[in-house]
Order: sequence, then structure tokens, then C-alpha cells
Amino acid sequence: MSADRPTLPPVRLHSEAELARDALSAPLMARAAKLARWAEPGVPVGVGGQILEEPLAAATEHLGLAGDEDGPAYTAEAWQLAVDTGLVEITETEESEDGADLPDDATAGIATPGEELGLLTSGSPQDILDIWLGGMETVLADAAAPDLADLADQLTEGGELDLDALDWNPEEEAELLDGILGNLYLLTALNERPDQEVPLPALAASMIVPDDMDEPTDDVLEEVSEAMMRLDDQFRVLEPIGLIAYQPVDEALIEELDEDGETALPQKPGGTSDEPLTEEDVSRYGLVRLTPLGVYAVRARMLDAGVHAPAVGDLTDKGSDVLLDALPDYPEALAQAESELWLAARTPLDAARDLLTAARGDDERAPRRRLAAQQTLSLVSPDAEAALREVLDDRQLGGLARVWLAERALSGIPEPSQELIFWLTVDTIAAQLDSADEDATTELRDLVQGLTEQHSGFFDTAWRVDHPATADVLEAMGRLHPDKKAAKEARKAAFKARSRQSG
Repeated sequence: MSADRPTLPPVRLHSEAELARDALSAPLMARAAKLARWAEPGVPVGVGGQILEEPLAAATEHLGLAGDEDGPAYTAEAWQLAVDTGLVEITETEESEDGADLPDDATAGIATPGEELGLLTSGSPQDILDIWLGGMETVLADAAAPDLADLADQLTEGGELDLDALDWNPEEEAELLDGILGNLYLLTALNERPDQEVPLPALAASMIVPDDMDEPTDDVLEEVSEAMMRLDDQFRVLEPIGLIAYQPVDEALIEELDEDGETALPQKPGGTSDEPLTEEDVSRYGLVRLTPLGVYAVRARMLDAGVHAPAVGDLTDKGSDVLLDALPDYPEALAQAESELWLAARTPLDAARDLLTAARGDDERAPRRRLAAQQTLSLVSPDAEAALREVLDDRQLGGLARVWLAERALSGIPEPSQELIFWLTVDTIAAQLDSADEDATTELRDLVQGLTEQHSGFFDTAWRVDHPATADVLEAMGRLHPDKKAAKEARKAAFKARSRQSG
């Protein structure tokens, strides 16, 4: 894989059938489909397919939104989505085709159900998702557009549109929204609970507050507050298409902030610093998460942008070498899920032999591959016993083979030599050294301390181990060991190991 190609953690995707059902049931999509079917007799439309005032009232009634103050607006949005996705098609009038200037309320064409509408009932799940993705892109563009009220203020009689005065940059707005969705995607991928909601202030801060800033300045907090309120507007636009699940900012809170002009960021009750925020306090400022459909959509956009965004199941038809190279970078639960799918496509004996072959090597990533192989083999049934016994005399694989056989209480396991034990110890530590996980570092520190306590003279033997990572492992043990004397012995042993390797 190219080093300059962005890579993300894997995600679990729902099946295409489940995602297609979600797409069809998204409120905006469902309304658009209902209006497209309603348009069968032909609906007069204005320029650009805009639904005219009289049919808009009928369409609002058809959707059951006539009693809703925002009903006409919801109907117009759904109609526009139907036009943009091809659920309805427009046949222009002769006047429109001639390029004549028509009044806003004049009929410029007739709308009837489009070819895409049939795919919603007779097409494949992928057909439905393709239509939904097209509509989602339209909604994303709408979400990144400037506030219509600000536009209306400018477009008064004799007024001219001034984008600079709006403080709106189309590219920056689209980039910011992409970044926010990317952060949501990353949080979903890393979270053990994909349905975990993210507080809106935290999401806004993730895009604005620099990583190296310990305490945000007032100016930065103000910028976060403004971004949060802009996101509140955008997320209200995005939720009806099914991209996100969103609990908006409390309207009463917005009114309070408008009155006193304070920054729209969570405050502890009464402004005190000694009482923690409750879940109710945080929820007033908005909570958001990607839906399963949203995860699918953001991943599709990332793939189009050249980002490597894996999903669980991607490796099922790949070789064992590809599997073992990828698994160390997966969160534990997703690594197991990927391994289970890969193993299900193979017989236990064939899978074990393939994994053991791919686990060999003296390159830098080999220890991580062997650890991934050991973890994957732990899921294999005893039917693979013959494959493990075949490698008992292999220096690189004999240790993990003995572990596998012992875990299943199988007989006839030869005692490992001291050389093999030390080699396996170095290999195991080497596999864990590049983990950035704090818990893994703590476990490794405990392992290092335990090894030296159980084996007196550990470092006198360890530096002689014929493993490419011996010196690196001993240096790491010197950094990790809490006892200063043992740490010094580890550093001396590392020096000897490096001298031996270079000599």
C-alpha cells in the first residue's frame, strides 16, 4: 500500500438489502418517491422543475402535511429531490424550449414519473442505493449553502448578491462539512458502540481547536460556538435523508444565548467548576451520530476520493498474507470479525496451513503477522491439528504451534527448548512494540517486569537470541522496566545484541 494514501480503520457495514430498506424509509426519500407516483397524470412545473404554487398545495395535502406550518417547505424539498434523482422527469413546453423568459409562476414543463422510480420497486438494492446516493449529494450541497434569510436580505429591490458580505466560501463550507463527516466516520469506526452519539460542541471543537492547544482561547471558543450553531443548521438539513441521527440544539437554549450573547458551549450548572455536566446538560447542546446508511455513504465518498476505507469482509477472498498484514491495524473486535469471515470461507486445515505459511519471515512486520496468525488460529477448530504439528520444529512457528495444541489439551506436545522460549519471547514483544494504545503499553510493561522476575539472568541470555528485533526489544525493555537496575541491564544487553548483529 502506498505510504501517502490515507488509511482509516475498518467499519462494519449493514447488508445492501438492509441499507436499501433504510434508504427507502428515509423521510425525504420516502416523500420524494410518493410525490413521483402522484405525478403520474402530469404536474405543471416552473423553470428547473420547480413545483408551482397550486400543485404544491395539492402535493402537500397528498403527503399529509397540510396541517404543518412547514409542510409546503418539506413538500418542496421532497419534490426537488425527486427531480434531482430522476424519480420524475420534465418535458419542457414549447415556450421554454424556445428560450423565452417566463414568469416565475408560468408553466415551463410537465413532470411525470421518471425511469428511476421503477428501480425503487423492481431494481436491485444497489440500484436503490445509487439513487439515494445521488439524492444525498444534493442534500449535502444544500446543507453547505448560505442561509436563505441572509440571501433574501441582500436580494431586496435594487440589491445585488455579495458573497463576501455573507462570509460564505462554497469550497470552505463543503470542505468543513466533509471534515465533520470524516470525523464522525472515524469516531464510529473506533467506537465499540457504533450508535454512540457525539456531543455537538466536541465535534465542532475537533475541527477547530489545534491538537497542541491545552486551553482554548476565548477567540477559539467563540469560533467553536459559531461552528456549532452552523452545524446545527446543517444537521437539521441532513437528517431527513437518513445520513445522520440528530438531536438538535435545544431551542430554549438558543433563545437564552440570543438574549445574553454568551458563547454557545456547555457550562456546568450554575457556572461552577466542581460539579460535572449531566447527560441532560450535554444533550441540550445537540447530539449526533452517523446512521448505518450514513457510514455507507461517507465511506463511498471517501473511496471515490482515493482514501483507503476498509470494511469488515473486504479480506474474505484475499490471501492469508493480505489478511495477516492488515489485521494488526484493526481494533480487536473487528479483527476477530474479519478473521471469522475469512476462516468461514475455508476448511480448517487449509486455513491453518495458509496462515502458518504467511506468518513466516524476518522482515520488520513479521512479528506482527505471527501474532495476528496466532490470534486467528485461536478461532480454528481442532480439525487443523495436523497443520500445527507440521511446524513444531520450525523456529518461527514452533512456539505458537505449541500454544495452540496446549490450549486444546492435545497430547504429544514436545517440550520447547530454552532457545525457542527466548526467541518466542522476543518475537512476542517485538509484535507489540509499535502499538500506540496506552492499555497495550501498560500490558507490555507488566510483561517485561514479569519476565525478569521469573527468569534470573534473563538479559544475560536474551542478548544472544538470533532474532532481527532482539536489540530493539531489549532497548524497549530498558525504557519500560520500572526498576532502574533492571533497566540498566536491559540497555547493556541491547548494546551487546547490536554489536553482535553488526559483527
